Amino acid sequence: MRYELYYWPTIQGRGEYVRLALEEADADYIDVARRSGGEARMMAMMTGRRLDTPPFAPPFLKAGNLVIAQVANILLYLGARHGLAPKAEAGRLWVHQLQLTLADFVVEIHDTHHPLGPTLYYEDQRPQARTRTGEFWKSRVPKFLGYFEDRIARHGPYLTGRRVTYADLSLFQIVEGLRYAFPHRMKRFERRTPRVLDLHARVAARPRIAAYVASERRIPFNTDGIFRHYPALDK
Repeated sequence: MRYELYYWPTIQGRGEYVRLALEEADADYIDVARRSGGEARMMAMMTGRRLDTPPFAPPFLKAGNLVIAQVANILLYLGARHGLAPKAEAGRLWVHQLQLTLADFVVEIHDTHHPLGPTLYYEDQRPQARTRTGEFWKSRVPKFLGYFEDRIARHGPYLTGRRVTYADLSLFQIVEGLRYAFPHRMKRFERRTPRVLDLHARVAARPRIAAYVASERRIPFNTDGIFRHYPALDK
C-alpha cells in the first residue's frame, strides 16, 4: 500500500511524528502537499463534501479507503501494522497512552511562544511568552521529561523495553525540537535526564532515521513550526 500523508509543506510540525514512523517502517508514502497541486488537494479533502468523516486539520493519512486524522490516531494505526507497537492489546494501548502524553507536552511547547493563542503574532504577546516560558522550564519540562526518564529507567533502553515504538520516535523529535528552540536552557537541563538522552541517541543512530534526518525529505526547523527559536525566551 502506498500511503498519502497530508500536512503543510514548509514545516515539520505535527506531521513530523508521522513522517518519522513512516520512515522507520520503510513504508511507501508520498508527502502530498509538497508536490505540485498537493496543498490544494489537502484543502479540498478538509473542506469538500467528498468524505463522510472529513479531518478537522492536518496531518491526516490516506491508507487505501481510510482517511485517518490526529497524530496519535494515525500512529496507533501505523504502529500495529509496521511493528512499531506491541501485538498485545494492553501493550498497544500503553504505547498509545504514552503518545497522548507526548501530545500534551507538544501543546505546552507550542504555548511558550503563543500563550494567548495562535491567531496573534509572537510579537503581540512577548511579555506573556516570557512568563509562560519561565514557568514551562521551571515546572512543566521537569514533570514531562522526568516522567519519561522514569519509564526508561524501569523498562529501558526504550520506553517499553528493548524494541523501539513510535512513542520513542516522537520523544526523539521532542528532544530535537527543544534543542533547536531552547539551546541554552536545554543544555542546562539535559544532565537531569540522561536516559532520555540515551534514547534520543539510540533513535538517531537507527539507519533509516539517520538517513532520513540527513536527507532533503527532512524539512529544517524554522520559526513557523511548533518549535521556534526566539533568543529572548532562551535565557
